[in-house]
Amino acid sequence: MEIGKKIKNLRLKKGLTQEELGERTDLSKGYISQLERDLSSPSIDTFFNILEVLGCTPKEFFDEEEREQKVVYGEEDQTDYLDEERGYKIQWLVPESNEKEMEPILLTLEEKGEFKTFEPSLSETFAYVLEGRIAVRLGKRLYRAKAGEAIYYHASDEHQILNDAESRSRLVLVATESYL
Repeated sequence: MEIGKKIKNLRLKKGLTQEELGERTDLSKGYISQLERDLSSPSIDTFFNILEVLGCTPKEFFDEEEREQKVVYGEEDQTDYLDEERGYKIQWLVPESNEKEMEPILLTLEEKGEFKTFEPSLSETFAYVLEGRIAVRLGKRLYRAKAGEAIYYHASDEHQILNDAESRSRLVLVATESYL
């Protein structure tokens, strides 16, 4: 069992950033990041404190009883994160997708909105522009796509998605090797 991934998933379901979880548990953002990447193990007291903040009992956390596969996901299953300062909203379309091979999200960029900059990784990223026009900065190059166009790239360079329209833009984005 990968405890870090489960902690990250619970945190995202609660709509908390690593910093917010750290503040509520008196831990640093860096330590939370290490826990989520399974680079560190918490003490029992720290672990129970994290679970309490995330609204999960130890039994629920470790319960691995076999469940029927869920195939259809509705709006009630989605988790949202809004970054008003940078002008974007992420909607995770499938809960626990950060534990799967693909992580599909709906990304809404307000006018002049920009998604965070990502470091190079082994991920592959696919996006389909639903509305507006976006720009993808991949290394030193800039690529543009408008509504109805698709984007596909290997995330082997630093990269960022920006709104390239004078209005809101929306896209479905799917990344492998979850890094969102």
